[in-house]
Amino acid sequence: MTKVVILCGGLGTRLAEETHVKPKPLVEIGGLPILVHIMKLYGSQGFGEFELALGYRGEMIKHYMLHYPHYTSDLTIDMRTGAVSKSGNGSEEWIVHLTDTGERTMTGGRLRRLRPRLGNETFMMTYGDGVGDINLRALLDFHRSHGKLATVTTVRPPGRFGTMLTEGDQVKVFHEKRDQEERWINGGFFVLEPQVLDYIEGDADSLESDVLDLIARDGQLMAYRHEGFWSCMDTIRDHQSLEALWATGEAPWKVCASSSMT
Repeated sequence: MTKVVILCGGLGTRLAEETHVKPKPLVEIGGLPILVHIMKLYGSQGFGEFELALGYRGEMIKHYMLHYPHYTSDLTIDMRTGAVSKSGNGSEEWIVHLTDTGERTMTGGRLRRLRPRLGNETFMMTYGDGVGDINLRALLDFHRSHGKLATVTTVRPPGRFGTMLTEGDQVKVFHEKRDQEERWINGGFFVLEPQVLDYIEGDADSLESDVLDLIARDGQLMAYRHEGFWSCMDTIRDHQSLEALWATGEAPWKVCASSSMT
């Protein structure tokens, strides 16, 4: 089974109204943490083994995942003995590994710290703050078709993000939040080969600023273009927008987010 790494350790400073009491991946959309929306996106398409790279308030994510089967099931509690039994179809068919990768570790460093857990297999990676109607099977098939070390899903939202310069499907230069001439940006859904970890030197390495540009300059980073819905939850405004979409009952990622793994 292809593993899915989710980076869950950032401080979420631009969402401070929420993240002063919880890590960003536990900020809720429609009563459900965005982390679970993301995991359901993967799980609904057959990817059910997760490596969560924890950092800021990681113990809260551990607590949530430990009790998640109870949150999503009907419970019977015997108050005399303390015995708990659950029923219903609330449990997901997931395997979830939770690893503390350091509170101040950068994104590349978090990935590097997971190296012993990732082995020599192709793996998927995303951040704990973005949703979309991504066809993850097609993304993986595209990655396998070109034989390069890395694939990044590219999207075209408003121009406050960084950009990447492409030639065909190959990424030539990767700029995170610098230039805004190009419309395609990092959508945060990756497929990576284990050799990518060789580009990461230590905890201080940023995947976006340090590592991906090197991989692109070596001709090893390819772009999977996603024309559908995508949004990150970077600010309070983003959070409110996602909440409003969910409230309509027609959130573009909802079908995946409300499905179980097949």
